[in-house]
Amino acid sequence: MRFTCMLLCITLLSCSVTAQKKLKVNNNKKSVIANVDNNYKQLTELSDKIWSYEEIAFQETQSAKALAEYARNAGFRVKTGVADIPTAIVAEYGSGKPIIGILGEFDALPGLSQKTVPEKEPLNHGAPGHGCGHNLFGVASLGAAVAIKELIESGKLKGTVRFYGTPAEEKFFGKLWMIRAGLFDDVDVVMDWHPGAETKSNVQSSLALVDFIVEFEGQAAHASGDPWNGRSASDALELYTSGINYYREHIKPTVRIHYHIQDAGKVVNVVPDYSKLWVRVRDTKREGMDVVYQRVQEMAEGAAILANVSHKIRLVSGIHEVLVNRTGGAALQENLEALGAISYTAEEQEFAKGIQRAVGKPELGIESIINPLEDTAEHPMGGSTDVGDVSFVVPTIRLSATTAPKGTPWHSWAVVACGGMSIGHKGMGYAAKSLAMTMVDLFENADLREKVKAEYKERKGDYVYKAMIPDGPPPINSGE
Repeated sequence: MRFTCMLLCITLLSCSVTAQKKLKVNNNKKSVIANVDNNYKQLTELSDKIWSYEEIAFQETQSAKALAEYARNAGFRVKTGVADIPTAIVAEYGSGKPIIGILGEFDALPGLSQKTVPEKEPLNHGAPGHGCGHNLFGVASLGAAVAIKELIESGKLKGTVRFYGTPAEEKFFGKLWMIRAGLFDDVDVVMDWHPGAETKSNVQSSLALVDFIVEFEGQAAHASGDPWNGRSASDALELYTSGINYYREHIKPTVRIHYHIQDAGKVVNVVPDYSKLWVRVRDTKREGMDVVYQRVQEMAEGAAILANVSHKIRLVSGIHEVLVNRTGGAALQENLEALGAISYTAEEQEFAKGIQRAVGKPELGIESIINPLEDTAEHPMGGSTDVGDVSFVVPTIRLSATTAPKGTPWHSWAVVACGGMSIGHKGMGYAAKSLAMTMVDLFENADLREKVKAEYKERKGDYVYKAMIPDGPPPINSGE
């Protein structure tokens, strides 16, 4: 009898919780969900187009055009080529405050071309591929913006919705130049998401980062006939990378240093007079990154002295860690729980297991859960994003939506495969719905907007934001 009563209480409590969640899905939220469902076929086709274009940083001509045309056909006022970037887009609808923005990326990565099959099989050998799911990213964000536009047009919401098509996230970090151009100055709150292996409100930060080029110049000579007349730029490069690698023992565990040798000489029988490498330094905090950045610059000078060559260092760009907003994250979390988890077919689960098998991970299939709101770690590990800089100029709310199974190596062929088929498509549609639902909250609830802004101001404190980019235009045709 006691067990029966307990079961009844649990059932009633469960029904009560369900009812509460259903109450949170008001008519405007139901409308944006329906809008995404109605446009799902078009959004999927747009995503697949961008997946097939596979365009890298600052070269996303076809992808940007496709997104801009979709926005224009949906009734948005569209500006292209903003911030001196031919592929950067701002599309907006409505007027006045509040202005709620949403970020959309669409660049691919070199060398990751892949068919939509669960084993490594390039579609075009050596070509780029969407190994970070950005074909899904920009489309889902635009889909959410379109859903909000319909509510503004019908008079059910007041204000402005703005979609930012942000190129070159994988390299160069296009958002930095868009910030410098003042494109975020009047925005109240920005929404952001990223494809992932989990569905959750993202309340973790990222790693700050700086990219720079080191070049050494010496004197060429015959490598056998008179090498004593040569001063090897390649020697300097090797001394420098050796110094970096010895330095790794003496940096904090939160720091990461990477380099890519771009030129170390052309032929074996010439003492090379030129060498070049791309160096990247990361840390969980900008101030920690700056310390290491200064040190590795000094090491380049030391390598040049040892090899008796000259050197120069050129900043490419640098980005901040993400400034987390838990208030906005909690609002997004409620919408995720109200929306429920993504469901997958048996065929999709088998595809996911095939991916896991191919990359040597446990064949668990793909998760169909909403992860709870996490504590925010002081020193999270992982990647970097120029969304961090946006988060230092405007409050930013972030989402992770499942588009690939757990264990999938990011920036790999496996993510490309998932992003071009139904697993990725479902994550895209889900992201569009949950982002749009949270944007409804931001438009309707002035108190929520103010609380989001208050947390932003508290976390930022008296820090004065300054973009870490060189003077002059973006490096559109740098050849780097």
